[in-house]
Amino acid sequence: MTMGKIIFYEDRNFQGRSYECSSDCSELTSYLTRCHSCRVESGCFMVYDRSNYMGNQYFVRRGEYSDYSRMGMSDCIRSCRMIPMYRGNYRMRIYERENFGGQMHELMEDCDNFMDRYRMSDCQSCHVMDGHWLMYEQPHYRGRMMYMRPGEYRSFRDMGYMNMRFMSMRRIMDSC
Repeated sequence: MTMGKIIFYEDRNFQGRSYECSSDCSELTSYLTRCHSCRVESGCFMVYDRSNYMGNQYFVRRGEYSDYSRMGMSDCIRSCRMIPMYRGNYRMRIYERENFGGQMHELMEDCDNFMDRYRMSDCQSCHVMDGHWLMYEQPHYRGRMMYMRPGEYRSFRDMGYMNMRFMSMRRIMDSC
């Protein structure tokens, strides 16, 4: 299995002290006082602007990210989660209301607009059976995002996404 590798830097443009990571890290400030840029050498990661995988999330894959403020992050990166390589089937159920209520639709491929495809105005809970997914607040994979791995997500509001409506989603494929 291929491991991911990401290098975080305290300052923009890969300056200052650095920290190399190949797994989940719930608190980057244990290693760096701040983190404003990174290089992903292999794999895919979600980076978060708060500790313990909270706050705004951003998906990064192999490449250079010289300034987090350009990614829409409010401050600096405080935690990261490695996304494991996955090559199986993808399957997720989305629900219109919390606790798996209202309309339900099962997805096995990307959906660029819930409203157009399912006449579903909101998505407030989901159950990821297979694969790893990204949900987006706007149609066509735009806006803030949330990483979904296999599990039950009964209430996006209880997860800290009170004023967010998810409108599109895509599979994280093995292109990492």
